[in-house]
Amino acid sequence: MNGNKTNIIRRLTLSMCTAAFAWLLYSCANMASPNGGPYDELPPKVVRSTPVNGETNVKSRKLEIVFDELIQVEKPSENVIITPPQLQLPDIQSLGKKIKIELKDTLIPDVTYTIDFTNSVADNNEKNVFENFSFAFSTGDVVDSLEVSGIVLDASNLEPMPNIMVGLHRDTADTAFTKTPFTRTSKTNDRGRFTIRNIATGSYRLFALKDANNDYMFDQPGEDIAFHDSIIVPTFDFRTRQDTIWKDTITIDTIKTVDYTHFLPDDIVLRLFKEDFGRQYMLRPERTDRHFFTLKFNIPADTLPSPQVLDNPPDGEWYLAQRENEGSIRYWITDSLVYNRDTLHLEVSYMKTDSMNTLQPQTDTVHIALRRQPQTRQRRSRRNEPEPIDFLTMQISASGQIDVFDTLSVTFPEPVVTLDSSVFVLEHKKDTVWTVTDFQLQQDSVNLLKYYLLRRFTYEEEYRLSIDSAAVFSIYGKWNNTLTNSFKIKAKDSYGDLYINIEGVDVPSFVELLNQNDATVRKAKVREGWAVFNDLKPDKYYARLIEDENDNGIWDTGNYAEKRQPEQVWYAPRLFEVPANFEIEEVWSPRSTPVERQKPLEITKNKPKDVTKKKRDYRQEGRQQSGSSSNPFGGIGF
Repeated sequence: MNGNKTNIIRRLTLSMCTAAFAWLLYSCANMASPNGGPYDELPPKVVRSTPVNGETNVKSRKLEIVFDELIQVEKPSENVIITPPQLQLPDIQSLGKKIKIELKDTLIPDVTYTIDFTNSVADNNEKNVFENFSFAFSTGDVVDSLEVSGIVLDASNLEPMPNIMVGLHRDTADTAFTKTPFTRTSKTNDRGRFTIRNIATGSYRLFALKDANNDYMFDQPGEDIAFHDSIIVPTFDFRTRQDTIWKDTITIDTIKTVDYTHFLPDDIVLRLFKEDFGRQYMLRPERTDRHFFTLKFNIPADTLPSPQVLDNPPDGEWYLAQRENEGSIRYWITDSLVYNRDTLHLEVSYMKTDSMNTLQPQTDTVHIALRRQPQTRQRRSRRNEPEPIDFLTMQISASGQIDVFDTLSVTFPEPVVTLDSSVFVLEHKKDTVWTVTDFQLQQDSVNLLKYYLLRRFTYEEEYRLSIDSAAVFSIYGKWNNTLTNSFKIKAKDSYGDLYINIEGVDVPSFVELLNQNDATVRKAKVREGWAVFNDLKPDKYYARLIEDENDNGIWDTGNYAEKRQPEQVWYAPRLFEVPANFEIEEVWSPRSTPVERQKPLEITKNKPKDVTKKKRDYRQEGRQQSGSSSNPFGGIGF
């Protein structure tokens, strides 16, 4: 018995030792999963080139740059900028560790050439970017070395503008921008910033251009442009900076004072705009309903076209014109002899842009056929059952609870016969009694189907709008059904008030409150230094100020021929939070923050991209891999 017990203990001990030894071997073999060594986090380096960077008296149009690892060039035709501008597209190829460039234009004598790769060069595996890499050589005895830099912003909303051509003209005449290519160029990065390198001493004009036809000049009226008001004179000074050398991630080794050359100007702000111009022409007209047809234009027409019926023209006026969105004009046909025709043969007179980009009278003949709508199958009516009445519908803007600043309106689906206020009954509830109250009826100045019932509302009032049956008739004989609509004005404590004291602005201006999408929700004119917003819905708002120089209540673009810059726009660099039932008073100095740092990142659409990758903690990765190793023996413990 004792012998059997001893044998069992021996076998169990041997089994446990074997398992322990196996676990020890497994653990040693899996302390950390092999990761192939440290990752490459360094950008490629140039090891040699032909010609050498900065070489003078270069005669060859072929260049070769060799790096220390395999590289690639992203979209070279878009991202590689060559100065002076090349009229013929150069041949740029990345082959293994090399970049080969062949210029097609004849080299200009005694000129510095710059090949600005921006951020297009990266290694082939880890995609580490060689940031702001540029290469220069000269066909003369000197490599010019001056620089100017700055930022390009959208003039209307301060968005940083990427991939915009920025150029210098040695010829300071106004016509140089429209007649000859730039002397030197660069392009903005994703942050809208630019640097023009290797500039010779002298005086220059500076421009930005969204070059539609790649000819390096402003010769297309639809191109976005910016121009600097002053002559640019590149210069430099000598400065020092503190460079820190680290022993490791937390210990400083040495702080060195380094001399460097600082190029000026380096703070140029160009506001990009498009002139108030568009080539105007007529698109294909259409007729989806017997009672109207639509003339469409690529941009809103300044004057309404005048259509005339060619065959059997009616006597007198035969249509009502109504502007719609995006350049469309709807013509309601008032003469039954015209709208009962399946095809209209019309002569249309309008203004069209000619080849010289000027508006000229144009007359076209158009034939507009009625486009039949597909018929929907309906259940057959019972014998002698009357057809349902096709009432004239109405859309009332007020229902339930409305804001105190809302305007009561009524919109019809088609033009109505002369309308006056007597067809509407507006009642105001006092205590429990409904009392008829007054208002003013006004037709919309653009939409002839919309009418306003104008009355100043007060908090917590209750109203009821009533219309009797057959009180309103359309020009096509439809009449309305009885309608009653009740609504109530919200209470004062549903809103907040915001008072913004504007400092340092002495021209006519207005402030727009913006939502999270950079869209305008309210607008107020600056009066005696204050922008006042009463009865705001509780929310967080951004703000934009427009210097309205002509005091017309809208932002106006610029014009190069008139040397007129677009109206100045400023953003408050912070939020304005308005709680319910509170009065908030704020102070804002639009010029106190540099314009390129004003627009909050939360509402900036062209957000900067991260070019440099975050450093990886390999030891932590190894610990995580080690810690994730599981026990192959499940519940066995030692």
